Amino acid sequence: MYKYIVARRIRQIFAGINAGDWETVVRSLAPDFTYRFYGDHALGGERRTHEYMRAWWQRVFRLLPGAKFEVRDVLIAGWPWHTRVATDLIVRCTLPDGTPYHNVVNQFVRLRWGRVIEVRTLEDTQKLERALQVLAADGIEEAEAPQITDEATQAERVAP
Repeated sequence: MYKYIVARRIRQIFAGINAGDWETVVRSLAPDFTYRFYGDHALGGERRTHEYMRAWWQRVFRLLPGAKFEVRDVLIAGWPWHTRVATDLIVRCTLPDGTPYHNVVNQFVRLRWGRVIEVRTLEDTQKLERALQVLAADGIEEAEAPQITDEATQAERVAP
């Protein structure tokens, strides 16, 4: 029953994102979390604060307006104090120049008592980087912007 509830919640979160409510993701994050999106591009990097996650989601939807996520599979393992979730997704949108964007996303999440403590997102970076190049060629400078990370903030939090 627990695994069913978690899988349903994951699907609800992506349905919320598809409806434009990415704040649901931010609310699901524990006070101390790590969110890593792999790749050396404008959407890559690691975030550890809710503020930077909001900024990242805003960038996602500026760069990939109308992005929709199709959840193909959700796998759950563990117990409420240490739950592991693997989600297989397809992301689709149309870039501003009319180019279709379609990519596979695999996301690995760790939960503790229903709160997200770690997310690792892997997307075909070659396809994503090509899409970002199309956006940059179309004059969208943010497609080449530095990653949104909070490394300085994190260093300040752990400094003696």
